Amino acid sequence: MRFDVLRSSILSLAVGLAALGSSGARAETVTVFAAASLTNAMAEIETGFEAATGHDLAVSLAGSSALARQIQQGAPADVFVSANPGWMDALEADGLIAQGTRRDLLRNSLVLIAHDAAAIPVEIGPEMDLAAMLGDDRLAMALVEAVPAGIYGKAALESLGQWAAVGPRVAQADNVRAALALVAVGEAPYGIVYATDAVAEERVTVIGTFPADSHPPILYPVAGIAGREGAGQSALLDYLHGTESRAAFERQGFAVIAN
Repeated sequence: MRFDVLRSSILSLAVGLAALGSSGARAETVTVFAAASLTNAMAEIETGFEAATGHDLAVSLAGSSALARQIQQGAPADVFVSANPGWMDALEADGLIAQGTRRDLLRNSLVLIAHDAAAIPVEIGPEMDLAAMLGDDRLAMALVEAVPAGIYGKAALESLGQWAAVGPRVAQADNVRAALALVAVGEAPYGIVYATDAVAEERVTVIGTFPADSHPPILYPVAGIAGREGAGQSALLDYLHGTESRAAFERQGFAVIAN
């Protein structure tokens, strides 16, 4: 009888150790560097990913340019989601992208927002006099030479013949969420942000959408970082392309690209 009990105990221990080895021992902390415009979606994805995989997810949010430069300097990111293909191109040229992992993940659009909830909608085009709308005030934008939202916004204003008059009146912020905040608190009456940012902030009003042909397509590529390959990186890339993430992105106004 005692032998049977001992044998049962040994078997139970073996099963427990095997289960530990297949889950807890392989659990990792996975670090994703993601564009600031993904703030709300990534908060939802973090919870879902951890519950689904057992891995911990560390999310670092900032302008894509700042994140890309940190990766170039050796920051320990496992996955990068950029709001601009150009910064992903730069990392790929440096040999910092894990082979075969890069894919276009999302699309976004560019909108003009106002602090005043009663602001009148405008038709965004060459006839729009944005400088007159601003008066002596400033237009909030992300950094126009470095941050994707700012780059797209400047390109749109240039294509519509607005930049020469408006450029000197731009209040540049470190990232698109910071530009959004300037309008939300009334520091700037108008701003240019992604449509998804406007959805996330109830203190701003969308008064117009920039024509899609006024700026380059707003694409969000995702890729694993070279030298960081492993189970955690693979699990996160799979999850970002899965149905749960698709739903999270769509709830925030993104268009998910089918691959």
